[in-house]
Amino acid sequence: MELPEAVRKGLEDFSRNVLFDQSRTLSKEHGSSLPHDKQVLSSLHLQMSLYFNMWFFPLWWISESVMLNLKYPALPDYYKFILVTVLILMTLIEAIRLFLGYAGNLQEKVPELAGFWLLSILLQFPLILFQLFNEAILIQPLERGVHIVLALLILIQVGMQAVSGFVALRDMVRYTQSQFHLRQYD
Repeated sequence: MELPEAVRKGLEDFSRNVLFDQSRTLSKEHGSSLPHDKQVLSSLHLQMSLYFNMWFFPLWWISESVMLNLKYPALPDYYKFILVTVLILMTLIEAIRLFLGYAGNLQEKVPELAGFWLLSILLQFPLILFQLFNEAILIQPLERGVHIVLALLILIQVGMQAVSGFVALRDMVRYTQSQFHLRQYD
């Protein structure tokens, strides 16, 4: 399943401008024992984190739904609406975010990895922090526990993306660019 062309182009532009796409090819210091056309640039640590997140998220969703059902009668009407909306949004965002993370990391696709990073930082992390620190929504102990675990997973993924993932993204962009330049001469 491919991203729509407009979304893909926007993410490519973002990754080209923000991820320091320079017109240098991969230097020998970034090289490996593999030939250039077989070089693996994806992050094992990010993939492991995504794998654990994929298995944890259904547990988070079940516990969040049960806790919301239990505390629903005691909540004010506006918090009822907000929490149901946040649960639906987080479910959709997490599914898209995990798909983009898997596709971007395993297939070494820069736009998908950039989309994963943006969804994590701009949407998912603020929503989980809202649910973790807003005492007016009557946070239950189980909720606090699963929110802390999900927030840590997202924070680890964003941190890995910012450190090793950023380097991997930059290397992917440089490698793709060098392959493009090499193909021009064939």
